[in-house]
Amino acid sequence: MTAKINSFEDYQRTYARSVADPEGFWAEQASRFQWQKPWRRVLKWNFRTPDVKWFLGGRLNITENCLDRHLETRGNQVAIIWEPNDPGRRPRKITYKQLYGLVCQFANALKAQGVKKGDRVCIYMPMTPELAIATLACARIGAVHSVVFAGFSAVSLADRIKDAQAKVVITSDYNARGPKNIPVKKVVDEALDLGCDSVEHVIIHQNTGDKVTMQPGRDIWWHDAVKGRRKSGKATSVNSEDMLFILYTSGSTGKPKGVVHTHGGYMVYTEYSFRNVFQYEEGDIYWCTADIGWITGHSYIVYGPLLAGATTMMFEGVPTYPNAGRFWDVVQRHKVNIFYTAP
Repeated sequence: MTAKINSFEDYQRTYARSVADPEGFWAEQASRFQWQKPWRRVLKWNFRTPDVKWFLGGRLNITENCLDRHLETRGNQVAIIWEPNDPGRRPRKITYKQLYGLVCQFANALKAQGVKKGDRVCIYMPMTPELAIATLACARIGAVHSVVFAGFSAVSLADRIKDAQAKVVITSDYNARGPKNIPVKKVVDEALDLGCDSVEHVIIHQNTGDKVTMQPGRDIWWHDAVKGRRKSGKATSVNSEDMLFILYTSGSTGKPKGVVHTHGGYMVYTEYSFRNVFQYEEGDIYWCTADIGWITGHSYIVYGPLLAGATTMMFEGVPTYPNAGRFWDVVQRHKVNIFYTAP
């Protein structure tokens, strides 16, 4: 049985197999990935508790499957296309080989700042490639990333930092969004003034170059943090059920709830769903217009596409800037042929 469903009949057969033998079905999907140690049990569940665990005993690192395993076969293929907010700025194209180097380099920078396996890292950034790099770098060293949508207020950000007990915050100077530059570093400063005592360091990516206030001993520029760091390094081995990330609900119906996703089950599901929902083929250019601050962005901008060896697109701006035809301009220029958006 292949990983990709190619017809309705194929779907019916696949669905029947998944219902008749769910553990065998998901074991087959999981076997297509690199595991440092194979699992001893596919699934353990108790819906009364509730308690569900996938691929017990297995060890891996999700970034080895997003990056390392692609280097030999598609190292020079574009992994991420970045379209900036300003249509006059030049887009960036980052190959799998380049992305591997950038992720390893920032992972080494995080380790130099004292981040280790199990530590929580809050990421409050605009939609630049560095946001994807930061999430993958955390995962590579076994740290738990908590991405917060860069439109949230200082109070909302502080609530999430305190709940996660984040050791490091990664942010940018400003968020270029439509005709405005929004001071996200200032929002971080205001959040940390609200009693986020767990935070030891703030790493700031220089996005627009506008002036920000730096706190000596706590704040460090991204470019200074990565200076001299190696663009290689072994991924930290984690258990399948170790935390990959915490993503908070919006809080629109009460206190935001931190939803935990783990390395093994999330990896298998996101790649499988990406490949089949979007019917991705070699050479396609795929664009999901969501923000990485939401689960759709985590799964279908970063992890799902990269696990599948796809070319995924990131867009910094808004659909109405400089005019309402921006999406279609981007689609045409980058030859996007799989387009995932909201009406």
